[in-house]
Amino acid sequence: MSATPLPDRFKQFPRDLAAVARHDRLGHDVPALLAHPDWKTPAPVVLWMHGRTADKELDPGRFLRWIRSGIAACSIDLPGHGERLSADSHAPDASLRVIAQAVAEIDHVVESLADPRFGGVFDLDRIAIGGMSMGGIVALRRLCDPHPFACAAVEGTTGWLEGLYFPEERDGAGEVPPRWVVRHDRDEVASVSAAAHLAAFKPIPLLMLHSEADRMMPFAVAKGFADRLRTHYQSTGADPSKIELVTWPETGAPEEHIGFGRFSNDAKNRQTAFFVRELRPAIN
Repeated sequence: MSATPLPDRFKQFPRDLAAVARHDRLGHDVPALLAHPDWKTPAPVVLWMHGRTADKELDPGRFLRWIRSGIAACSIDLPGHGERLSADSHAPDASLRVIAQAVAEIDHVVESLADPRFGGVFDLDRIAIGGMSMGGIVALRRLCDPHPFACAAVEGTTGWLEGLYFPEERDGAGEVPPRWVVRHDRDEVASVSAAAHLAAFKPIPLLMLHSEADRMMPFAVAKGFADRLRTHYQSTGADPSKIELVTWPETGAPEEHIGFGRFSNDAKNRQTAFFVRELRPAIN
């Protein structure tokens, strides 16, 4: 296995995670953090994406829980973030461009995990996708086209971007809040909005975690997407209960958006339990 050891700047990771983590470049030179329970036995894997202005190393406690449960992690830097930093990619008016590029990169990243140099330790028959905030938007949009993912988990996000960027469209949302920071073009929003492409969304198990007080990603847009997706599942004869929306009235997290504050441990444990149930790692 030829992935390089973790650079010094990642040594703040918990010891058990640092011992099994590697730094690599996947797809078309996408920086990746890889972690595997033992780097010998085939294990299910989760492809994870962070939010805007963050990086792939964010929240290592998440990855530690996965590897202790027998699940590998592949966390990637979004375009213009982390090791491929570009300051203009952090601006709100760049969001749609970053989302579109990230969606296009996912297949190449997944294909790289099958490279012979990894010795088959990533079981791509048991692969999941997920992300928080912008990373969750990317994951949900990718699920609207044919894909290999067995399940998905997202947090603090939505697939209904029309409701996010054009709040006047939030049916029954009560008082309309101020517009998003940037006024985006409707056609460009629709191109990366999962809600506009649900016809091909395969009904897989989906876990959504959200603070009902989220000031960056209003709960109305998370629930609005979940409602639309449940309707789609029903129309295909699938069980809408495959979609789990878990919320907290408020968490104490910054902007009620960055992590889940005093419920962070609960959120991570719920997410890990979901992946264990759906991906069936060997040690559980």
